[in-house]
Order: sequence, then C-alpha cells, then structure tokens
Amino acid sequence: FCPGCRALQPPGPRPDLFRLMACDRSFRVDAQQLQRRFRSLQRAVHPDRFGQRPPEEQYYSEQHSSLINKAYQTLLNPLSRGIYLLELHGMEPAQETDCDADSVFLMEIMEINEKLAESKSDDVLEEIDTLIKVKQEELTRGVAAAFERDDLQEAKKLLAKMKYFANLEDKLKDKKIPS
Repeated sequence: FCPGCRALQPPGPRPDLFRLMACDRSFRVDAQQLQRRFRSLQRAVHPDRFGQRPPEEQYYSEQHSSLINKAYQTLLNPLSRGIYLLELHGMEPAQETDCDADSVFLMEIMEINEKLAESKSDDVLEEIDTLIKVKQEELTRGVAAAFERDDLQEAKKLLAKMKYFANLEDKLKDKKIPS
C-alpha cells in the first residue's frame, strides 16, 4: 500500500516468497505461522475488499491474492519448498534424472509402480499409501538436514527422489478414485 494515500500498489517483479510470508529462508517452516500469515495477507488484499475501488487497484488485488496463494502453496509443500530454495541458490530445479545412478532406489520405485498397477485390493492400496508416506517423511528429514549442512547437491538429489514418490502418490490417488 502507498504510505500516503493507502492505495494498493502492484506486486514487485520477483518477490521473495519467504519474505512475503514472513518466514526464515529455510527448509524448515512453521506451518501454523505460515497459515496465520496467509490468512492475514488474504484479508488485507482479497479482491472482495476492492470491489468499490478503481479498476487498477482491483487488478493489483487479484495479482497480490494470486501471489499469496502461490507463496503459501509453495512453502507449505516440502517438495516445492525445497525446489524453490534450490532456485534461490541459483541451482536448476531437481529433476527425477538427478538420481538415475541409484539403481537400488529405481528398482524400489519400479516395484511399487508394479504393485500399484496390479493392485485390486483396498488393503494393498493402503499399504502402498503408508509406504509412500513413510518414504516421503524420511526424504523430507534428509532434505532438511542437507539444507542445514548447506549440502545443496545432496538436497537436490533427495528432492529428485521426492518427485518420484509424489508421482506415485498421484497414481495412487487416481487408483483410489472410482472411474
């Protein structure tokens, strides 16, 4: 907002999502603090509050609201938060090919994929769901430790593995939804 006239201003060209959401630039975030900040910012700039304002401010309100949603979703999810942190450090985003050399890991993913494809039972789907959650939690802890050690290459490698499990999670959701 303009300090003089209190008119809403356009968002900056490349805002720092951590600063926008009042978080430390760290892999570890306080989800409750993030949610409070999200709600507070949305209350201040939500387009519904700007219906009677000039069209320019209405447009800025939509831009800010969209940016706040993006920041919240990016920082809330460990995979997207890690990828964003790598980008802030000038690194290319993690790709699944970043862990291709790990044949044991790739075999594990292939086995889970096969089990998922062949599964007809809800019990097997629940077992796969639990396995995916456990693996994602392990990888999330590993990524947090890697960022704390400033080992960006290790963080990138672990984030690439997280992408595989995110893909498995999507496949599992598709399988659970009756077609």
